[in-house]
Amino acid sequence: MLPLIESTQQLRAFLQRPVEGPATDTRFPKLTVITPSYNQGVFLERTIVSVLNQGYPNLEYIIVDGGSTDSSVDVIRRYAPYISYWVSEKDNGQVDALNKGLARATGDWISFQNSDDVYFPETFFRFAEAARKYPQAGMLYGDLYMITADDEVTELLKTIPFSLTSQVIEGMQVHNQSLFFRRSLVEQYGAFDPSYGFAFDYEFITRYAAVPSVRVQRVAGLAGALRVHEEAKSSTIAHVGKAEHLRVTEQFGAILDSRVPTKLRYLYSRLRKAAYLIAERDIAYIRHRLERSRKE
Repeated sequence: MLPLIESTQQLRAFLQRPVEGPATDTRFPKLTVITPSYNQGVFLERTIVSVLNQGYPNLEYIIVDGGSTDSSVDVIRRYAPYISYWVSEKDNGQVDALNKGLARATGDWISFQNSDDVYFPETFFRFAEAARKYPQAGMLYGDLYMITADDEVTELLKTIPFSLTSQVIEGMQVHNQSLFFRRSLVEQYGAFDPSYGFAFDYEFITRYAAVPSVRVQRVAGLAGALRVHEEAKSSTIAHVGKAEHLRVTEQFGAILDSRVPTKLRYLYSRLRKAAYLIAERDIAYIRHRLERSRKE
């Protein structure tokens, strides 16, 4: 991974590059990207550009706007020639918007990016390579960057090979900013649960991963970015998220590996991550995370 300063420079240059429609090439897996949008016009253009500037040649891009009253619709119209489908109408929130997008998706694989988050360059091509390399995988995921309102990269959150125990006990091991999943899983196991207002992606990923036949595959270097700002949903309803997290834990906790005693599962999860990073000789990242934990 690049140092944070270089990553910031790369991201800013990528988001400022003019958009050009790529030539179609159906030899690549078809990818549907869904962006739910509502009054995030100040960030939405960068989200759109981060999708279109991938230059991916077999892309279906869907934007579902909830009837924004800011500049969002003007931004969407600016890029309409490159967008497969978009709508701006009142809906029942983010989950409703995402499910509308899923209902229209025709890609072999699906990803969704919120209207204030972005992808890093070359993400889609790394996805396509991984989809060929791991034909049995149902979900692909990678590392996550944290960025500010002005696209400064402030943090790298490294992922490790997936563990359902860690996902349930410790929380999100897979983040939507760097997630791709097969459309066939939606057809088999359902869309997002509208009873969740915050942890819908956590429940969705855990529900799929709990199916024994669904392989969840980590892909090195496949990166998206979560934008942290005052208006971000994750900054305003954390108390709701805790309650919904507990609901997921209770729902899926019963199917965890019984070889790991209940009282030791959290410790197991933490030690597992440390052991993996040590095995990868990523001591600098471990030291960085420990220092950050002390400050928090």
